[in-house]
This record gives sequence, C-alpha cells and structure tokens, in this order.
Amino acid sequence: MMFEEFMQIPPYSLAQKEKNLLLMARLKELTEHHRERCVEYSHFLNAISYDEEKAKYIGDIPFLPVRMFKDLTLRSIPEGDVVKTMTSSGTSGQAVSKIYLDRTTASNQQKAMVKIVSDFTGNSRMPMIILDCPSVLKNRDMFSARGAGILGFSIFGAKKIYAFHDDMSLDEDSVADFLEKNAGRSILFFGFTFMIWQFFYQELLRLKKAGKCFDLSNGILIHGGGWKKLQNEAVSPKEFRNKLAEVCGIRRIHDYYGMVEQTGCIYMECEHGHLHASIFSDIFIRRMSDFRECEIGESGIVQVVSSIPESYPGHSLLTEDRGVILGVDDCPCGRKGKYFKILGRIKNAEVRGCSDTYEQR
Repeated sequence: MMFEEFMQIPPYSLAQKEKNLLLMARLKELTEHHRERCVEYSHFLNAISYDEEKAKYIGDIPFLPVRMFKDLTLRSIPEGDVVKTMTSSGTSGQAVSKIYLDRTTASNQQKAMVKIVSDFTGNSRMPMIILDCPSVLKNRDMFSARGAGILGFSIFGAKKIYAFHDDMSLDEDSVADFLEKNAGRSILFFGFTFMIWQFFYQELLRLKKAGKCFDLSNGILIHGGGWKKLQNEAVSPKEFRNKLAEVCGIRRIHDYYGMVEQTGCIYMECEHGHLHASIFSDIFIRRMSDFRECEIGESGIVQVVSSIPESYPGHSLLTEDRGVILGVDDCPCGRKGKYFKILGRIKNAEVRGCSDTYEQR
C-alpha cells in the first residue's frame, strides 16, 4: 500500500470500516519497513514478541511510547539522508524528541496536511497573518514544534506577515495596513492557543477599549499547541471562541491536535467543536490499567497511528494525553471516521504544547 494511494481519496470520505482496511495494509507495511531499517525498533518488536501474522486489526499494531523519542535515536534512514531534524516543544531543562526526516517523509507530511486543512479552508491560498514573531524560525536545520507549525501552515498563505515584533508586541501598523490592502478577502490567521490569548486577544481588547477596532470578520483562525495554561486561567474553548468573536468579529475558528512526532497528520476541529481523524491517521483510546481499547465515551490514554512516517518508526505512538472518542461516522458536520475530544495531559506528564511551553523572554 503506497502512500500515493491515500492522496487520491478525499480525507474524510471513508466510513470507518473502509478506512480500517486501507490503514491496516499501510501500517503493517510500515512496521516491517522499520523493523528492517531501525535496529532499536527491531529490538522493541522482538522484546514484545510481535508476530505480523497475528496482527489482524489496526489496534494490533504495536505502539511506541512517545517518550522513547526523547531517550533514543530512532531513525530508519542513513544519517546522510536526513534533510531535517524536528524537535518537540519543552520547557527549560526538559529533554526533547528528535524526529529525523528524509525528503520523502517531509514531502508526504506536507501533502497530507494540504489535503486535511483544505477540507476546512478551501483550495485557494489566502492572505495570511501569522500570530507570532519572525525570530522563531532561526535554525533551518533543526525545527522546533512551534517553528514547524508556522512553516507547515505557511503554505496556505499567498501573502504573509507576522503580527508581532520579536518582543511579542503587536505590530499594529503592519496588521492594519495588511487588512486594508486585503479588504473584502478571506484572511487566514494561524497561531498557538495560549499565545493568541495572551498577546493577540488581550491587546485587541485593550485597543478596543481605547476606541481602535480591527474587523476580522472575514478571517479564518487555525490554532493549536495546548490548552493547559488557559485551563489554569479558567478559559474554556467556548469562551476562547466567544471572546475573540466579540473583540474582532472572527467566527470561523478551528483548533487542531497534533504533535511533532507525527507531523502532517493533524486532527482538525470541525464546526461542531469535534476533532476529526482523516484517512491519513487514526486514534485509539486505551485504558490506563491494561491498555485495552476504551468504549466510545470512555476516557483513557490517546494512541495515534499515521500512514506517513517512513524515515523514523513513528507510525504508531502512545501519547501522554488523555482523550475520549465521541462517535464514529456520525458527526453532524458530515465527515466520516472517528471524532473525539482531548481532555488534557496524563497526571505528572511533562508540559509540551507549543504555546503551553512558551516562556516570555
């Protein structure tokens, strides 16, 4: 099962049973691919006595704890084929995951992301305001999760500006000028959840009280990177959306769930507030006691699978997040497959979201 076959299918068009067959063939192929090319992964499979013949269902594909990418060098390509090394987010002193990409995997990440996001924004590139500062992209060889997110979503922008100076103060003049030049057009906004709240929403609120308003009613906002800091401030996703709509008129707001260990396979939030798994990936919720699959509506540990990673064994990972599957094939938005909610981090797990780990300089 070649990755190109996934590209021919609309990302949310397959019912779960059809999707299971498609993903199973690809995941078994990737498991053997990495067994042959990554010594550490081969040792892992041997240690758990994995038998390919007994794997009949996606949930039978063995999962790596995501923390292993912090402790081991896991790659399935020669060092000379690495074109990009991506690192996970982390606060000072935390170990970070290192993800090694070759040209094929990097290209397939971008292709999948385009298909997924376009289902929510349309196929046309739009003027784009990045709700961050340009200094994030300093090291082009080693991308942080924050920088990778910015670069990944930048492909949807025809013209792009950064909303903030390097000290994270709002560049009012540049934003106002950009909005004036693109009046009447849909504008894409991208940023990380807590940083949008702290640096964008709060500043827009201050300006509005001072009599200066920005009309962003034609905007589409995509945001991600964790909710822990906002939960600590008692800001819910509903309040986040409502407050932004009040201060600037923007109403098309989509959160997403993703991680640097499976870049490209993001889970976008639909119009009904549900996160969706596309044909490129899937999600399982497992019980903390025995790792068996949870029932729909039962909370547990999130496992994610991806059809993309060929340069490193990241196709089946056990995360440190808690979640719950809300339903299958029956979301009111019409998208097929599983839809779910993330409930937060497992107790005592490290904070690692892009915006949750931001430390003001």
